[in-house]
Amino acid sequence: MKRLHDAKRLLFGAVFFMLFSSPALANHLQLSEGDVGDQDTTAHKISVRFDLTWDNSWRDAVNYDAVWIFLKYSADDGATWHHATMSQSGTNPSGFSRGTGTAVDLIIPSDLKGLFVRRSENGTGSVSVAQMSLVWDYGVDGLADATVFSSVLFKVIGIEMVYVPEASFYAGDNAESDASFVSGSADSDPWHITGETAMLVTNTASNGFYYQSGGRMGEDATASAFTVPAPFPKGFTGFYAMKYEITEGQWCAFFNMLSSAQQSSRDLTDASGKNTDGIVARNTISWTTGLASTTRPDRACSFLSWSDAAAYADWAGLRPLSELEYEKLARGTSPALNGEYAWGTTTMVGATALSGSETGAETVTTSGANCHYNNVTLSGGDGSSGPLRAGIFATSASVRGQSGAGFYGNMELSGNLFERVVTVGNATGRAFTGQNGDGALSTNGNANTAGWPGLVSGEVTSAAGTGFRGGSWFDSMDRCRASDRNAAAFADNSRGSTYGFRAGRS
Repeated sequence: MKRLHDAKRLLFGAVFFMLFSSPALANHLQLSEGDVGDQDTTAHKISVRFDLTWDNSWRDAVNYDAVWIFLKYSADDGATWHHATMSQSGTNPSGFSRGTGTAVDLIIPSDLKGLFVRRSENGTGSVSVAQMSLVWDYGVDGLADATVFSSVLFKVIGIEMVYVPEASFYAGDNAESDASFVSGSADSDPWHITGETAMLVTNTASNGFYYQSGGRMGEDATASAFTVPAPFPKGFTGFYAMKYEITEGQWCAFFNMLSSAQQSSRDLTDASGKNTDGIVARNTISWTTGLASTTRPDRACSFLSWSDAAAYADWAGLRPLSELEYEKLARGTSPALNGEYAWGTTTMVGATALSGSETGAETVTTSGANCHYNNVTLSGGDGSSGPLRAGIFATSASVRGQSGAGFYGNMELSGNLFERVVTVGNATGRAFTGQNGDGALSTNGNANTAGWPGLVSGEVTSAAGTGFRGGSWFDSMDRCRASDRNAAAFADNSRGSTYGFRAGRS
């Protein structure tokens, strides 16, 4: 092992993924600037140390929150960035250090694209860990020992996630025609998802899975039957999902690590999106050349096309979620309640007023508010109409209904911004296998993971096979219901002011 004493060129830049360095994050996720540890020039590996903190963490008998950590590096002075490979998989593997402070586990998946950090024991509150370290296999990534020592830049990046455990659940509530997953001979019960095996679905009354469709809910309304294949992510098997919708700060951090050609494809301010660097529907992202910026980095990011969303997920080593996984996030293992929202009741109070400057510490002052919908012109703060900051309804003491949280703790599943999902409403969507992204995009800045919806000539440039769930700041109460499928197969690849995204991981 060779100890590095001079790391002047082995630079770090921690990207804080609910904001950059502001202390007013939804859960104050902070990644410190790191340093290098030991370099093994025989195995071509090097350790990377950093500090990690976040608030309002939990682990209990049901599930836990976690932070997805990954490493991006550049060998050409920041012109291009690449995804680093971890040295080995497993829980707390040799060479990786859990650091000191809160007891945590490091979980490295088999594809070696990053690691999850979670509490190692049940508990709630803040997590604070110093001198945690990962081991980067730079040899696998094609870098020479001397190059790593002399001229590599890299960044440690973190995203708050929630683990959703394996469990049966119900999809659909049959409240109205738009909540159209129903089953049983009377066609009055939702789908009971009890495994990941293939599902035969009919459009006639039967004792199995029954499907009502039409319009934006799916193209298979006239088919006598179709099959949801076994590989399609049905939500039964455990998976991770982002705790929040992608924020403007997250988007800018991603965008600013793309090449100029890739940025041209992912520019939300061009004529296909906002068509301005000014504020539109509370989106504050600005970019002409160089680095994109935002004055509201913790605000949920709108104007995301499916191609934008897929690119972000692929770059981060994550993947899109299916519409069945979306319902699992909202309902969990509870029985279906007709007309319910993501927090498990049929009552909703919309936000109308804000208090404080919108710098991440602003609060909603509307009594009892737990959702943002119905095209309200907000008073206070920046005013106007558009999405709120991620996690704005939650406090350290709020319960599920008050915070507007889904069963497992994911925020803003109802309202704020539409959730882009993979649909079961057509064969293109059902071909999705849940493959995780590999951290690399095409030279045009598009996702290129095999089997993802919208793939055309190897790049995600279409929205075929996708749709929307959960409603938005603009929509009525009905669109915010957990089982509403009004746009579940609406394959729109445009950049709309109500369109957001959250990624997941198998």
